[in-house]
Amino acid sequence: MSDQAKDERTPEDMEATQAPGERAEGGVDGDYEALVRLLKENEELKDRALRAAAEMENLRRRTARDVHDARTYAVANFARDMLSVSDNLRRAMDAIPAEAKAGGDAGFKALIEGVDLTERAMLSALERHGVKKLAPEGEKFDPNFHQAMFEVPNPEVPAGTVVQVVQPGYSIGERVLRPAMVGVAKGGPKAAAEAKAEPGPVNEQAEKDA
Repeated sequence: MSDQAKDERTPEDMEATQAPGERAEGGVDGDYEALVRLLKENEELKDRALRAAAEMENLRRRTARDVHDARTYAVANFARDMLSVSDNLRRAMDAIPAEAKAGGDAGFKALIEGVDLTERAMLSALERHGVKKLAPEGEKFDPNFHQAMFEVPNPEVPAGTVVQVVQPGYSIGERVLRPAMVGVAKGGPKAAAEAKAEPGPVNEQAEKDA
């Protein structure tokens, strides 16, 4: 073939004259690189999707917890204010002498019954909204719910037992509205959980040395 004929060949003709092996090798390498790139992108997208799903789940849990706390503790401040009213009703009842209760006229007895019913109704309403009364006499002292006012020497009960409730406490859910003011036993026997520990396994090497 003359030099002029070679110069007149188009680029397509020149590509067609290339070795089939060279074209095949270049095509395989390109496909492999494209496959690796697509797999990498797929892993990145999968990782992003998993992260987004985890964030949405955490958001859902936080929202559910916040809603639960809002429902449970929404009346906490109001209930705390109402405790002073309940205390005053109880003080009014305790201030009436026993002989006055027994010998009073019908009107006076009706007044006493009205104050007592009012106190009960208030406590019942608070309880319906999750407020519970803490009267821990006979229970083990718990600093999370009780406030120790004094100690009482009493060897008949385990030390740390609440033996007197000066003022009842109140809680709402897992929170304390007001700790119970209590007197705690001192100097009693140890609790069963503090019993003497059993001896451990025998040390054979120590016996041999002896």
